[in-house]
Amino acid sequence: MKDILQVLEDRRHEARLGGGQKRIDAQHAKGKLTARERVDLLLDEGSFEEFDMFKTHRCTDFGMEEQKLYGDGVITGWGTVNGRQVYVFAQDFTVLGGSVSATHAQKICKIMDMAMQNGAPVIGLNDSGGARIQEGVDSLAGYGEVFQRNIEASGVIPQISVIMGPCAGGAVYSPAMTDFIFMVRDSSYMFVTGPDVVKTVTNEQVTAEELGGASTHTRKSSVADAAFENDVEALAEVRRLVDFLPLNNREKPPVRPFFDSPERIEPSLDTLVPDNANTPYDMKELIVKLADEGDFYELQAEFAGNIITGFIRLEGRTVGVVANQPMVLAGCLDIDSSRKAARFVRFCDAFEIPILTLVDVPGFLPGTSQEYGGVIKHGAKLLFAYGEATVPKVTVITRKAYGGAYDVMSSKHLRGDFNYAWPTAEIAVMGAKGATEILYRSELGDPEKIAQRAQDYEDRFANPFVAAERGFIDEVIQPHGTRRRLCRAFASLRKKAHSGPWKKHDNIPL
Repeated sequence: MKDILQVLEDRRHEARLGGGQKRIDAQHAKGKLTARERVDLLLDEGSFEEFDMFKTHRCTDFGMEEQKLYGDGVITGWGTVNGRQVYVFAQDFTVLGGSVSATHAQKICKIMDMAMQNGAPVIGLNDSGGARIQEGVDSLAGYGEVFQRNIEASGVIPQISVIMGPCAGGAVYSPAMTDFIFMVRDSSYMFVTGPDVVKTVTNEQVTAEELGGASTHTRKSSVADAAFENDVEALAEVRRLVDFLPLNNREKPPVRPFFDSPERIEPSLDTLVPDNANTPYDMKELIVKLADEGDFYELQAEFAGNIITGFIRLEGRTVGVVANQPMVLAGCLDIDSSRKAARFVRFCDAFEIPILTLVDVPGFLPGTSQEYGGVIKHGAKLLFAYGEATVPKVTVITRKAYGGAYDVMSSKHLRGDFNYAWPTAEIAVMGAKGATEILYRSELGDPEKIAQRAQDYEDRFANPFVAAERGFIDEVIQPHGTRRRLCRAFASLRKKAHSGPWKKHDNIPL
């Protein structure tokens, strides 16, 4: 019996070494952790239960029968993050470059199926050279099976991808279909075709970092939600994110202990909005002052800065925040910000996370580049996302809410549950200057008269009371009491139930 147990331990030791100590050292030399080290950091200590440790590929072409290693380049299993169950797979770059074979894909599919059955998130730690060329179409079939499960799991369980090495070709499409993508600076890349292929086909000279590095995907493409300095920081932030999310679409997000009174008054908010309507202020200051303990988990911070998205807690409960940022493009909506916010709103709605919308929007960004780029359809995505969302929706208008952008930002007309405004709010079709130039075009030659007309327009519309008179604003509130109002509003909506007409699925303007 002892001999058999020793054989088991020897095999386990061999499996844990992956591609061998030399390749582990090479991984460390690049500033990267091994797959097993990453899993240990991600999960609670001692909670990991591994599947298929001894699985190997079945390929016999190109001398592959001589290169059979336990695990076949991916570690799979389940564990806990702060006591809550998650499933995880971590590609092992020390084994054949983490390349995906048929059996490698089967291991991933197995835990994805289990995650769906048991209602728990899937976290993928990607570090792979792509499809295993020696296996040909079998490898591509494996990718296809993973893709299908990503699609079926979408909106059912949270899916999180962490890109911790190269990710090229078909390998990028599985992360692209997940809910959140994180990258590691200087060591992770995502591209459909690498720099060499780009040079051959288009004659462009570009580095891997420029083509698909962390800065490219967090600032330009919006493929990634955030980038971190190293593996350790990235995994710590994933743990923090999981704490905000429900395990699946039939459960509520976790309720965490909080030490911040729902009745807290914040006098500084009374002076947050400047007297001059054209002077910017930082909307993040408001978000942080509303949140429990000032804890704000921002997503896509480096992309489309004119809108802010992320999670806070109110009374220990997760709330998704969408907020215009007057510091960037005066808070205008444009193509990028509309896409960014629409995707976030749809995620929150899929997982029963209430949505707080903070509004200071002068309209949609004008210009030929926006119109040629399809701002009409992209703006409609955000409109559609808010309109179809059935979760609790609470809106606070802090300053400007002009034109169609007022409607889009979770207005009462899109079934906002509570729509508040600060006394500084201006709700109108457009600003006073633009409105008077249209309404009194014949008087443009008389600056004094036009100035008086603009003042009359401001007196009539540069306030929240006209909208409040019509019931489009539920209450004009004191800025310093906003946190208390929000806590009470969301508390009153915890049992909200709304269902629309039967449909197979909607047809959002993609």
